[in-house]
Amino acid sequence: MVNIIVELSKYLMIVLLTMYTYLCFSIFGYSDPDRQRSMLRRQNVLMFMIHINAFMVMYLEKEDIKILAFYVIQVILFITTITLYTNIYPKSSRLVVNNMCMLLCIGMIILARLNYEKAVKQYVIAAGAIAVSMAVPVIIRKFKKLSEWRNLYAVAGIASLAIVVVVGRVSYGAKLGFTVAGISIQPSELVKIIFVFFVASSFKMSLEFKNIVITTALAAFHVLILVVSKDLGAALIIFVVYLAMLYVATHQFLYVAAGLGAGSVASVGAYYLFNHVRTRVEAWRDPFAVYDNGGYQVAQSLFAIGTGGWFGMGLFQGMPEKIPVADEDFIFSAISEEMGLIFALCIILICVSCYVMFLNIAMQLHNMFYKMVALGLGTCYIFQAFLNIGGVTKFIPSTGVTLPLVSYGGSSLLSTLVMFAIIQGLYIVREDEEEDIERRKKERLRAKRGPEAGVGRPRKTRDVSEREKRSRPPRPEKEQGKARKEQRVR
Repeated sequence: MVNIIVELSKYLMIVLLTMYTYLCFSIFGYSDPDRQRSMLRRQNVLMFMIHINAFMVMYLEKEDIKILAFYVIQVILFITTITLYTNIYPKSSRLVVNNMCMLLCIGMIILARLNYEKAVKQYVIAAGAIAVSMAVPVIIRKFKKLSEWRNLYAVAGIASLAIVVVVGRVSYGAKLGFTVAGISIQPSELVKIIFVFFVASSFKMSLEFKNIVITTALAAFHVLILVVSKDLGAALIIFVVYLAMLYVATHQFLYVAAGLGAGSVASVGAYYLFNHVRTRVEAWRDPFAVYDNGGYQVAQSLFAIGTGGWFGMGLFQGMPEKIPVADEDFIFSAISEEMGLIFALCIILICVSCYVMFLNIAMQLHNMFYKMVALGLGTCYIFQAFLNIGGVTKFIPSTGVTLPLVSYGGSSLLSTLVMFAIIQGLYIVREDEEEDIERRKKERLRAKRGPEAGVGRPRKTRDVSEREKRSRPPRPEKEQGKARKEQRVR
């Protein structure tokens, strides 16, 4: 009986997530607010149906009451998050909130399947990060001088990365972070946000060639420190984000071409300088040829994806634990094996939907600084997702980055939730700008229509005519009677 429920549940979850993904894009075709709210509520219902279905299957498989307790506290967290954003920030984007909760939900499901203890830790980090991020939209909306802190952003970013070089611990061949009071901290995750603010404030200050050279030099220094730390995934993200922001700000393809050329040379240099880079490239070229020398992880990932097929094996029916670091870098492979490629493709489309919203906000903002921040954060988010999924599917060499909001990792989860909160703040700023523009239009229209509507001179003319009437001598009774008859006829 349990096997039948598990088998049916995987098809049900695929259908539910497909419907959710369809709503992510179809909502852009409607301008009616009531229609949009109805579609967003349906998304919430679909998410909770996927959630309860997955945890019901896990409880039937494990028969552990802790699974049900974990499910309940997750429901409380998701309901609280949606309610707080809806009530505290009524101008925020509900689609971004829904997608954020959906990706968190999928991450909690697969982490609970792979490692219950890590799933609980992820929940605690998510709850704390959401509580912290709730204050971010207020900061974005109220602090008007964020664009003036260029030097502070540059110093904070470089100093944070330099600390890792000095005291960081080596993990998988790279210095990624350090531990304080038992808590692992990976500064590069938060530096990505600080870096975006630095570039946006610098370009808002000036787009002269001299300032572009200075900004490029400081950006290159960020990348160089990450390369020294052998955190090449974060270095690649910062490099691509900078090129995207530089092109949008200047519209000069020559700058991008020069950057791509320098990046290509640096990639070749990294291949010859770092052993773990060569190992990953060899594993990407043919993981089965170097199965015992670096290719095992990629090979197991491909086995998992191929075994799952389009519809997956079902929860607890596959062997995702055979994939090294399945709960972090290779979580997409675990999802593909047990929930199917259709489910995994829907996750990709949800990430794309978030990116579309980020670009939509960036295009509609009028302030140069806010526009560049939205563009930079959106590029950072979608490129990280591309690096993770591309690496596990052997589309590109593995870079060791996480899948945002889905993979296990405290620093990554905190930085992504803060990133989404900043986007919400920018969305509110955009709404404020639109309201301000509409108000100014109405004021200009009212001022233009004023004289025609009897304001100003016409009123003075009426006042004069009334005084003239009162100053005229009374007419004879015959004339007064005649005037009354004419008035009645009219």
